[in-house]
Amino acid sequence: MIVIGGLTPAWQHILVFDEFRCGTVNRATETVWCASGKVLNAALAAYHLNGLVRVLAAVGGRTRRQIEDDLEVFELDYRWVVTEAPTRVCVTVIDRATGEVTELVEEAGPLTTKELDQFYQAWKEETAKATVALLIGSLPPGTDPLFYRELISVCRGKVILDFAGPGLRECLSLRPFLVKPNRQELARTLERPIDSPQAIWEGIRQLQAWGAEWVLVTDGGSPAWLGGPEGLFSVLPPSPAQKVNPIGSGDALAGAMATALAQGKDMFEAVRLGVAAAVDNLEQLLPCRLRPGRVAELASQVVLQPVAG
Repeated sequence: MIVIGGLTPAWQHILVFDEFRCGTVNRATETVWCASGKVLNAALAAYHLNGLVRVLAAVGGRTRRQIEDDLEVFELDYRWVVTEAPTRVCVTVIDRATGEVTELVEEAGPLTTKELDQFYQAWKEETAKATVALLIGSLPPGTDPLFYRELISVCRGKVILDFAGPGLRECLSLRPFLVKPNRQELARTLERPIDSPQAIWEGIRQLQAWGAEWVLVTDGGSPAWLGGPEGLFSVLPPSPAQKVNPIGSGDALAGAMATALAQGKDMFEAVRLGVAAAVDNLEQLLPCRLRPGRVAELASQVVLQPVAG
C-alpha cells in the first residue's frame, strides 16, 4: 500500500480565457473547480494508475466538503486531520492566445500544536504497513522544519520526499529512498545557484552524500537527471501531443513513481512511468486525472541515458 501525506492541500479554481490581459476586465470561457494541492494531486495520480493508495492531509473550513465531494467521485481512500484554518484556494489562469499559465497561490494557514500532533499519530498509524510512503508539499507557516523528520522516523517502507529547503536538509540523514526536487527546489535546498547540468550533477551528489539513496531532479520540459547507486542518468521525456495545463505535473510524477515502486518495479521503470504521467498531466486541463493507457504509451517513449560524471 502507498500512503501519501501532506499538510497543504488546496481547492483549485481553473479559469480559461481566449485571451487574458492584465489591468482590464477578462471574461473566462471555461471555469472548473477541483481538489488539488500537491498531496491530493499525487494521490489522484496514484489512484488513476491503479495504485492501492491512502491519502492523509490537513483540511478545514467550508472547502472541506467540496474537496470530499470531488474525491468521492473517484472513491479515493482518504483520512483528514481537520484544522481550524480553512483549506486554501488557489487559482490557475490559462491564456489560450499565448499558451501562458499563471498560478495564483494562497499560502496555507498555520496549524496548531494539537493538529500537528494529530497528524503525527495518524501518519504513524497509516504508514505502519505501507510499502511506500510519500511526503509531499511545503510545511505550513510556523511549523518546525524538523516536523517532517519526525514523520519519516516512524516509516518502515520506502520513503519518497517531495519538498525542499531546510526541512529537506534535516531529513536526509534518515536515508530516504528517493528525493525529488525540481531545479529551483534543489537550489533552495543547497542555498546556491543551479544554473547548469554540471551544477545539477554536483547537487545530486551532495544530496546523496547527505543520505539520499536516489535523487531525481526535474526541470520542466527539459531532460531530468537521475542519480543513484548505479550512476547518473539523463531522462528525456516524450513530446506532449498538446500543452494545456502544467500545474500538477511534478505531483503526477511523484504519485506515479510511488505506484510503480509499490508494485515492485525497479527505479528505471518507476522513472519512466513518472515522467510519462507528468506529460499526460500536461496534456489535460484538470491536474492528475491521468489516463492509464496514455501513460503506458508515453512511458515506452521515455529514454534514460547514462552520463559520465
